[in-house]
Amino acid sequence: MKIYNLFPLLAGPVGDWRPHLERAAAMGFDWVFVNPIQTPGRSGSLYSISDYLQINPALLKRGSRKSAEDQVRAMAKVAEGLGLKLMIDLVINHCALDSALVKTHPNWFVRDGNGVANPFCVEADGHKVVWRDLAQFDHARSRDAEGLLRYCGDVVEYLVGLGFSGFRCDAAYQIPAPFWRRLIKRARGAHPDLAFIAETLGCSPTQTRDTAAAGFDWIFNSAKWWDYASPWLMEQHELTRNIAPSIGFPESHDTERLFTETNGNLEALKQRYLFTALFSAGVMIPMGYEFGFRKRLDVVNTRPGDWEQTGVDISDYIRQVNALKSAYPLFQEDGLIQCLHHPNPAVLVLWKGSSRHGGQALLILNKDPFNWQHFHADNLYDYIQANPPLRDLSPEWPMDQIPTPFTYELPPAAARVLVAGA
Repeated sequence: MKIYNLFPLLAGPVGDWRPHLERAAAMGFDWVFVNPIQTPGRSGSLYSISDYLQINPALLKRGSRKSAEDQVRAMAKVAEGLGLKLMIDLVINHCALDSALVKTHPNWFVRDGNGVANPFCVEADGHKVVWRDLAQFDHARSRDAEGLLRYCGDVVEYLVGLGFSGFRCDAAYQIPAPFWRRLIKRARGAHPDLAFIAETLGCSPTQTRDTAAAGFDWIFNSAKWWDYASPWLMEQHELTRNIAPSIGFPESHDTERLFTETNGNLEALKQRYLFTALFSAGVMIPMGYEFGFRKRLDVVNTRPGDWEQTGVDISDYIRQVNALKSAYPLFQEDGLIQCLHHPNPAVLVLWKGSSRHGGQALLILNKDPFNWQHFHADNLYDYIQANPPLRDLSPEWPMDQIPTPFTYELPPAAARVLVAGA
């Protein structure tokens, strides 16, 4: 999966999405992920859904003769004509606290001493975050578990009928695995080609593994937060890679913009996309990444007027990386990955080997976004267990031949991609 996240509040009414879909297709993405488009509750958050079977009025053309659903279906036809599949959030861990469901189906919700319980998460520092605008569904102990399951199945059917064939399952790890298995099995009984992707961010590696094993096709990984040194990403990768392939991203709608985090470092923006795209089986960026947007996406307040004029455009670089990913099966799987030692600590040498298709790759990254770094290897084949030739497939300034010994001055945040046997 090569996914472009079209953020609906930034894109505006669905009838205006064609330019964004065309841009995604031109960059080589094959999926477009859309955050929730159903009617939100009083808080206005996209993830606080009040009515699952109605479209958010903010995403519709006023005065259109088409129904709300037909406006979405027309957009889906445009995407299909561009060779794009559509994915949408499936938000069934919770709904809006002011949703009519709270009153009409009280047995579907978790209760605490104050009434309907709000969902929460515990951050890495131990801080508990409670979402006061949400009511938590009780998938584990509901007295009407079958009714809740049927309703969630109806939501899936509604979204399929609009043209969506993939589901990013929000907070998937908070919902019991048996529920997911039954829901996914039921949905695939009618639509065998549906894709289900688990959102597992904030999970421990064990939680990630257990969630992935509940019938999901893909999971999202945490490569965005890797410091290019700590062992935890490799541990997570090894624990889950044989259960479900993973999707990496350099930023998402839940994070700060990377261009802001790097103080406008364009090379760091490019390097991080290349790393997440080639490390993981799948990759995703939110709209605006290609233009170096700085404003964080907001699930309540973002509007089309927040579109930025930056003078930055790395669309062609992203297209080249996506083409490289599409051309080499090695980069379409969560294969074997190792960090190899190099005497320069500012240089990352990452070895990736295919478990299914053959082929190996070396990714040589300058971790320093501000300074040039020296890389030397007496023989690059000491790093790789494959026969010559070793080919330079780097998106920028590829070398026609790889000399032995190999000496290279890496520009700030530079990356070289070398492939053999693929």
